[in-house]
Amino acid sequence: MSGGVDSSVAAYLLKQQGYDVIGVTMQIWQQEDNQTMEENGGCCGLSAVEDARRVAQMLDIPYYVMNFRREFDEKVIQYFMKEYLEGRTPNPCIACNRYVKWESLLQRSLEIGADYIATGHYARIDLLPNGRYAIRQSVTAHKDQTYALYNLTQEQLSRTLMPVGNYEKTQIREIADSLGLYVAHKPDSMEICFVPDQDYARFIEENSGKKVPEGNFVTADGRVVGRHRGITHYTVGQRKGLNLSMGHPVFVLEIRPETNEVVVGDGSEVFTDRLICDRLNFMSVPDFVDDFPVVAKIRYNHSGTKARVRRIGEDLAEVVFEEPVRAVTPGQAVVFYDGEYVAGGGTIIR
Repeated sequence: MSGGVDSSVAAYLLKQQGYDVIGVTMQIWQQEDNQTMEENGGCCGLSAVEDARRVAQMLDIPYYVMNFRREFDEKVIQYFMKEYLEGRTPNPCIACNRYVKWESLLQRSLEIGADYIATGHYARIDLLPNGRYAIRQSVTAHKDQTYALYNLTQEQLSRTLMPVGNYEKTQIREIADSLGLYVAHKPDSMEICFVPDQDYARFIEENSGKKVPEGNFVTADGRVVGRHRGITHYTVGQRKGLNLSMGHPVFVLEIRPETNEVVVGDGSEVFTDRLICDRLNFMSVPDFVDDFPVVAKIRYNHSGTKARVRRIGEDLAEVVFEEPVRAVTPGQAVVFYDGEYVAGGGTIIR
């Protein structure tokens, strides 16, 4: 229970279905003092714990706060900083889902006698005729969260419930309203919870102990066109904040940590019709046959583009899109959909 309306209503729905529900909030914020926790809200702050506790009291369910600071630091924060320092753009929510919520929390829950963990994600889980569990898109497209869940294992899916996926967001708020829940109209948390001011570069310098040096902006043919503030300030496709006077709009095309260069170019150069990914995870299918047809999403808010996936190595796949896509970003996930179901996904290399 994050203290938000979705997980609160998820707990209510499961109780109505006859489950023996226990509320749990993960304590993952790295600072001990209450002031720091309060200033950093979202799913990590002290206010989230208090909101979740109040909901649990109203629903008359047991409630616990479990400490996952160490796991969150190792699996999410350290990964986040390492990826940026190596010129990639990570997705910490995917790492948190896979290694904290669905590894550490699930394991601890099983140890205390639980049969499942349940969340307020807008997604559904089905057992398919082929015997595999798969994430299915929620009934509300604009809130669908399946992209961030592609990396879950078959064992994890078999132990997970997601009751909110069958509802529209407005319906969830109406249910919360009807119950008199304090969080019924609480705004959604959108930011990365451990960098609430969104200044990733500052966070990385302060917490990694590494000073990220300035370097050159270059064009694809190697021409130096300016100076950048450090590679952690940039991501592929970025236009704002470059402060380059080139007479036309320019975008980040590539980040080269080995030479400390940020490659820039015009809008047409941001598009590509293929990518390579690794760290593959298969969900609705046990593997990809050659030229497996999918709809591929290259970022959370990407609507998806028809593509074909083929294996080119033991843990390597090539994705070829029917139409060029904008700003394929190393470090981000590419998620493959077969109809409403997540077929699998991987991490973009290039």
